[in-house]
Amino acid sequence: MMKRPSRTQAGVALPVTLIILLVMLIASIYLLKSTNTTTLTASNLAYDSAQSRAVDYGLHQGFQWLAATARSKKGLLDANSAANGYNAVYDTTLSVRTPRFWNGSRTVTLGSQRIEYVIHRMCNLPLPFNHKDNACVQTSDNPSASTAPVGPGDSLMLTTPRYAAVPRVHYLVTARMDGARGGNVVNQMVVLIGG
Repeated sequence: MMKRPSRTQAGVALPVTLIILLVMLIASIYLLKSTNTTTLTASNLAYDSAQSRAVDYGLHQGFQWLAATARSKKGLLDANSAANGYNAVYDTTLSVRTPRFWNGSRTVTLGSQRIEYVIHRMCNLPLPFNHKDNACVQTSDNPSASTAPVGPGDSLMLTTPRYAAVPRVHYLVTARMDGARGGNVVNQMVVLIGG
């Protein structure tokens, strides 16, 4: 019987194994980084949600003052009340990023968070809503019998048809808060109050 000569190994397995280990190392680093990014994203979303809820407290405070004043002393809504964060006019050229938008605002606290809110009556002048020189955003749900029913998508503005019921004046309540991590939240709501 003849003996076979032994083959020498070429050493290919070691480089292939090292390449596979390198690929696995890079994949595990990416997976770890991806997990951290997901955790940070979830944390930021929870933080933004908590800030938004805190800002809603400012909206609620503004709404409470507005509703109480409308029930008891509606005439006070015809003039500015800086102590309550109320402006009887709304300048449509200003945005929430404009410092003048926040003139007459009021600051409330919720825990350690400072929330600023301002209420604007959507009118041109600090006069009664139905004054001949004043123009306010008004709507009503009750068309008079002489007009056709309001269909879906039709305007409810006072200037379109005549309404039998007292129109409701629009008030814009805006609240903001600067967060501890440099983020800020601004929330708004529109409140309709019968004239």
